Amino acid sequence: MFDFHPQLKQRFAALRTGAEFFSLRYVRESGQYLSVRKNVAEPPSFSRDEGAMLTVRVNGVEAYAATNDLSQQGLQAALERAEQQARRLKPHALLDLREQAVSSDRADYFSPNLDRAFPSLSDCYQLLGAESAAVPRDERLVNWQVSLGITQVEQIYLSSAGAELRQAQRFVYPGMDVTAYDGSDSQTRSLGRENFGQQGGDDVISRCGLIGAGAQVADQALQLLLAPNTPAGKRDLLLMPDQMMLQIHESIGHPLELDRILGDERNYAGTSFVKTEDFGRLQYGSKLLNVTFDPDIPEELASYGHDDDGTPASKQFLIREGLLVRPLGGALSQFRAGMDGVANSRACGWNRPPIDRMANLNIEPGDRSLEQLIGGIEHGVLMSTNRSWSIDDARNKFQFGCEWGQLIENGELKGVVKNPNYRGISAQFWGNLSAVGDARTLKVLGTPNCGKGEPNQVIRVGHASPACVFSNIDVFGGDA
Repeated sequence: MFDFHPQLKQRFAALRTGAEFFSLRYVRESGQYLSVRKNVAEPPSFSRDEGAMLTVRVNGVEAYAATNDLSQQGLQAALERAEQQARRLKPHALLDLREQAVSSDRADYFSPNLDRAFPSLSDCYQLLGAESAAVPRDERLVNWQVSLGITQVEQIYLSSAGAELRQAQRFVYPGMDVTAYDGSDSQTRSLGRENFGQQGGDDVISRCGLIGAGAQVADQALQLLLAPNTPAGKRDLLLMPDQMMLQIHESIGHPLELDRILGDERNYAGTSFVKTEDFGRLQYGSKLLNVTFDPDIPEELASYGHDDDGTPASKQFLIREGLLVRPLGGALSQFRAGMDGVANSRACGWNRPPIDRMANLNIEPGDRSLEQLIGGIEHGVLMSTNRSWSIDDARNKFQFGCEWGQLIENGELKGVVKNPNYRGISAQFWGNLSAVGDARTLKVLGTPNCGKGEPNQVIRVGHASPACVFSNIDVFGGDA
C-alpha cells in the first residue's frame, strides 16, 4: 500500500514552477467484475488505471493538466502545461483566487477491513455459483445473474503548502437479479447491483443479504408476474430505503449542488429550482425532514477524511427540520458564492478536475418502527427498489417506478402489486413527508454511477435512509 509514495514525494519536491501554489493528486485504481449467469460463470473483467493531476495557481488563476507519465520529466511537463494555461487564462479570468485558502493538512484514511485479504477469485465464483444454483427450476424463470464488483483506489495528494493526504479504499458491489416471463409479461426482481455498494471487505456481501437470497429473489419475481397492476389514485406512499436513495439522490442531492445552482451545469445536466437566496429561508420539506452530508459512516460509499481539494470533511446538516440551511458546495463554489458549504469537491479519477458532487447524503432516522409506519396508513402502497426514473432539468418535477409494491389497507400489508409508479414535484413532495422510520429501518446504500460534468465524470455516491411515509401521493400502475 502506498508503495509509490516515497518516489512521488521525491519527484514532487523536485518540480520547478513560477506558480505561487501548486498541487499533485495521484490516483491508482484497479477493479474486477465477476458474474454467473444461469449457472454459467462468465469470464472475469479486470481494469487498472493510474495517473496524476497537476494544478497550479498563478496570479490568482487556477489551471490544471493531467498525465499518465509519472516520471520526473512527465510530471514536470504537465506542471508546465498547467502554468502556461493559467497565464493564457489570466485576461479572461472571472475570479481572483489569491485569497482562497489552501490545505496544509497531513492525514491518512482507510476503508474498514482493508487489512484483511478479499476472498480469492475461485472462492468468489463459488459463492456466486451457489446463489445462481439456488434459483428453482421453473420454465417462467427465463434469466438470472449473480454478480460481484470490487474496486480498489489509492490516492495521494501533495501540495506546495505542505499538504500530504493519503487515502486507500475498497468498494464492493454485490448483486443479483431474476427475470420471470409468462409469454405476455415479464417482471424482474433484483437485490443490490445499482443500489447497494459499500466500503469494506467480504463483510459487505453478508450485509447486502446476497448469501441465501437466490430462492427468495426468484420467488418474488414469480409473485410479481402473477400480481395485479398497481391501482391509480392518491394514496399514502411508504418508500423503503432502496427507493428512498433514488428519491434523495435526484430531488435533494442534485438540486443542492452549488455549482449547478450557480449555473455551471445548465447546458448539460440542467439547473436547479433552488436559488442561492433560498438558503436559510426555504422550507424544503416537513419538519420531519433532516438531511446530512455525512462522511463519517465507515462503510458508506463516499466516506473519506478529505475531499480532492484537501478540505477536511465533517458531518453537516443541509436541511434541518425541513429548512434548507446549506448547499453541497466545495471550496471553490463557496468562494464564488460567499456561502458555507461542505467538503465535496471530488473527481472520478486522475484525469478529471474536482467539481461539486454528492458524497454521502443521508436522511437522519426518526422514531417510528416499520410496524408503526405501516400501522399508521389507512389507504396506501409500499414501494421498493427503483427500476425507472425521470426528472426535469431543474430537478423538480419527477416520475419514478419501482420493482416491488404491496398494498396497505387499514394499517396492514396486503397483496403484492406490480409496476408501481409515483409522481410528484420536489418542492411539494418533501412537504408531504408524514412519518420517518427509526434506526432499525435505516440502510446504508449507494450507487457507483452518478454522472455529471463536462467531460463526464461517473462517481460513487452513498445514501443512508430509513423507510419514510409520504401522504396523498399520485401513484399508478403500468397500464395508466
